[in-house]
Amino acid sequence: MVLSWKENLPQELSEKIDKVDKMIAPRLEEIDEQVLYNQQRVLDLFRKYHVGEEDLVPSTGYGYDDAGRDKIEKIYADYFKTDDALVRSQFSSATHAITVGLFSMLRPGDTLYYLTGTPYDTIQEVIGLAGNKPGNMKEWGINFATTELLDNGEVDYEKARKDIMDKNIKVVAIQRSLGYAVRASFTMEKIKKMLKFVKEVRPDVKIFVDNCYGEFSETEEPTFYGADMIVGSLFKNAGAGIVKGGAFLAGKKDLIEGAGARLNVPGAGKEEGPTWGYLRDFYQGFFMAAHTTGEALKGMIFTAALCEEMGMDTAPKWNDPRTDIVQTVTFGKPDPMVKFCAAIQHYSPMNSFVDPIPYHQEGYEDDVIMASGSFTEGSTIELSSDGPMRPPYRLYIQGGLSYAHVKIAIAHAVEETFYKK
Repeated sequence: MVLSWKENLPQELSEKIDKVDKMIAPRLEEIDEQVLYNQQRVLDLFRKYHVGEEDLVPSTGYGYDDAGRDKIEKIYADYFKTDDALVRSQFSSATHAITVGLFSMLRPGDTLYYLTGTPYDTIQEVIGLAGNKPGNMKEWGINFATTELLDNGEVDYEKARKDIMDKNIKVVAIQRSLGYAVRASFTMEKIKKMLKFVKEVRPDVKIFVDNCYGEFSETEEPTFYGADMIVGSLFKNAGAGIVKGGAFLAGKKDLIEGAGARLNVPGAGKEEGPTWGYLRDFYQGFFMAAHTTGEALKGMIFTAALCEEMGMDTAPKWNDPRTDIVQTVTFGKPDPMVKFCAAIQHYSPMNSFVDPIPYHQEGYEDDVIMASGSFTEGSTIELSSDGPMRPPYRLYIQGGLSYAHVKIAIAHAVEETFYKK
């Protein structure tokens, strides 16, 4: 006798889940094929670079001659088809890595230009658009410009062609995922078009892509098509829920050298940086990244499909192309948004007994509701959800170490939000 995990759910909800399972099955098979392709590439690199037990031995102090660190950076660079990479636990977050990458390329009087509209909240603080905190780009005399997106969420190429001609623009940035915006995340097809556009109009500028949430979500990456530098978090996709902290930059050799000097000190640059006890996690996380990202993608497809069955507005739709592990669900009012988010917390492995409430978080303009029952604080490859408490009351759901966990948590979130008084 096979027991069903749905036996305690309302009959109507159980039937909706059965309908969703059949509907999304072909799409999940596509994700499985994508995972196989990406996994083959990673495995080939582990074989190419002869990864062995000796590469897992960490360094301390300055971290000089850390063979395992140097090798994992070669693997990252090879996977993303770049000259070099900086894969470091010394990055406290992807925002930190973005800051290091941008500051390493910009000087006082230069202009940072965002092709994809105003960036998300924490980067606004780095630039100096919000918060007015010490050390931001504005304080250093680095200017900012952007071309806001069209009403349909697409790049305004006509206006951007004029705006980008400003000779003070030295770096053009592209944000792959949506942040807290209402637009869709940009697929690789759209990013390829952006990269080609910039190279044609301003071949002299450097192109920086915030690739967070995007690695392994497709079979191609921005650096395959001319991005000069990309950034990602090790406690998002590339770390597979195994890496406890850190981030990475990958790109052209001189730019990575400059970023290493900015992270550490000029002279020593990327030759410094101990790995302590992190190397085993770095290697295992990268090896598992394709699989774990696939599990998260399948979970988000299920989330979209079930929420659509409940009449909710979702983006992307369950059968839309996917380019990251983020799913949005719009509630229209605050109460169901808080309920849904709380249910995700209640069906998390950590702190399931906690009731999340909206609160002010440093770096964000509005109060934020957040559920994160993760093993690593702030990990978003693990199932989590968050969103600003402002109209249209949109919840941003992401991650999932296993498809099974996402299905259980989202099914119960729907139950607690719509079936329980």
